[in-house]
Amino acid sequence: MTPDSTSTKKKRQSYLYTVGRRKTATARVRFMKSTQHPAGTVLVNEKVHTDWCASDLSPIVVSPIDLIAAPLDGYFSIKVTGGGRRSQAEACRHGITRMLIKMNEEWKTALKSKGYVTRDPRAKERKKPGLKRARRSPQWSKR
Repeated sequence: MTPDSTSTKKKRQSYLYTVGRRKTATARVRFMKSTQHPAGTVLVNEKVHTDWCASDLSPIVVSPIDLIAAPLDGYFSIKVTGGGRRSQAEACRHGITRMLIKMNEEWKTALKSKGYVTRDPRAKERKKPGLKRARRSPQWSKR
């Protein structure tokens, strides 16, 4: 290798990693200590969370950070796939919550009291044979 090729390589950052889920949405959350972005910034799919989702979903994503109200010395980078926007926002919230608990165990009681720690297990029920949907039976006809 020449000295020029090593200087062009990207330096690997160390980070903390967690996963948040809701329905079929999965959010892979990384917390990186860097001066690249302001402290406490949340990037979702490489966009600032306010640009990524509608204004009514934006507070859902950052609600755990607002709840603990502690200064953070890094930023969150989230890759989210699957589900709809609401499920993706709640998956991001779940992942950020897990990250905050990994960073400081004392925050768990405050986050748990709001219900952010528990993964919401509700998901679409599967279709059953002989039915139109999961529970909808075919229309009955007398003749």
